[in-house]
Amino acid sequence: MMKYFQKLGKSLMLPVAVLPICGILMGIGYACCPATMQGGEMSGFLNLFGFFLVKAGGALIDNMAVLFVIGVGVGMAEDNDGAAAISALVAWLMITTLCSTGVVTTLMPSVADDATKTLAFDKIGNQFMGILAGVIGASCYNKFKGTQLPDWLAFFSGKRCVAIVSGVVSIVVSAVLMFVWPIIFGALVSLGNGIVGLGAVGSGIYAFLNRLLIPIGMHHALNNVFWFDTIGLGDLTYFWGGQTSADVSWSLGMYMSGFFPCMMFGVAGAALAMVHTARDKKAAIGLVYSAAICAFVCGVTEPFEFGFMFAAPVLYVIYAILYGVFTVVTTLVGFRAGFSFSAGATDLVFSASLPAAANTWMIIPLGIAAFVVFYLVFRVAISKFDLKTPGREDEDLEAEKKVVLSNNNFTEVAKVILEGLGGKENVKSLDNCITRLRLEINDYTKVDEKKIKSAGIAGVMRPSKNAVQVIVGTKVQFVADEMKKMLK
Repeated sequence: MMKYFQKLGKSLMLPVAVLPICGILMGIGYACCPATMQGGEMSGFLNLFGFFLVKAGGALIDNMAVLFVIGVGVGMAEDNDGAAAISALVAWLMITTLCSTGVVTTLMPSVADDATKTLAFDKIGNQFMGILAGVIGASCYNKFKGTQLPDWLAFFSGKRCVAIVSGVVSIVVSAVLMFVWPIIFGALVSLGNGIVGLGAVGSGIYAFLNRLLIPIGMHHALNNVFWFDTIGLGDLTYFWGGQTSADVSWSLGMYMSGFFPCMMFGVAGAALAMVHTARDKKAAIGLVYSAAICAFVCGVTEPFEFGFMFAAPVLYVIYAILYGVFTVVTTLVGFRAGFSFSAGATDLVFSASLPAAANTWMIIPLGIAAFVVFYLVFRVAISKFDLKTPGREDEDLEAEKKVVLSNNNFTEVAKVILEGLGGKENVKSLDNCITRLRLEINDYTKVDEKKIKSAGIAGVMRPSKNAVQVIVGTKVQFVADEMKKMLK
């Protein structure tokens, strides 16, 4: 099961990798065009340029779920074939259409009378559904890619039938979701209602759950309770509407303020801890530093969070707890700031002039505290539990990265390895990590390790009867690509 989630996390890295630049574009855009955030007239080159950048960045961030559909669909497929992406997209379109508010209220008119259920289906296009669609698409591809149909249906054999099967499966899943989804969503809304009466502790519990639910996109249910006027609360709505705490029944901004020190400074501290504990520091720096900048500027934390949440779920729970702790602290000390997009420096600057803002100077001591605490907690946890954060692969990875092939004729190398594996008929599946080919075979007696090693590779490992790992080194992707061509 853990290997499954690790593969899921790996499949999300490609779509997540495009998000930092989008977040930075939006931060610059908001700075150039405050009206995009605050409302009002937009005129002049600088404002229009800023508006253009905001929309460019938002094009991908606002459609993160669709990126997850494609990333999971391809990443979870056994041979990373594009047919799996089409299959996943079919699943996404089916689910989000059949479970849309318009379709559901037509089939079940009583849903329209329940505000919570209606809101649940309004929010059907979330990250969880994107991941679910990707898993459906990849699973159908892995199961049915080799299906042989009768001659009169031969055109739909093999990969062509995958999307069809995915569509049928998605219809069934959609029918189940029509009944299950509003129950899950409603339970989270009820939980939010219960948290409201807990004061500062409640704000911390909310922040903890907000981060904890990010991986499946269900944080939207809680956000609608606390940030918008779903149940008469609306922390975000009233804050940006120019109200003060005297106009509402709670301390306005208490459900947003705690995110600022965590996103602006805490993420940076955690990122530094990951770099300091990484075995491959270049790999860690490439991911986490850009993600930390993105989080500081405009509060887009997904590039950082999805970089480790599946590989080190325990650390992600600790990360969510830290959000809860700092939200309680910021609520108690009276720091108040708000956001219309997310808790980055851009929103902090723009919200500082609003009537409900208070003690915004405290972002400095709170930020320093968050940086230090996140750094220390992450560093201790990563080292003590040997967590697989970016740059912390298996112990033997460093040695494997130094492996040098006897030549760079990747086609010839792949050909020799394939012969040593007993030919393409003996290969059930092929995948690769950073340095190794990972294969499943049909008959272990046909594997000739001496033949494989004659290709100039460093070694062969046999984890199980039907599994073979070939240590190639950092050029493994090129060898894998050539071998995939030969296996088709």
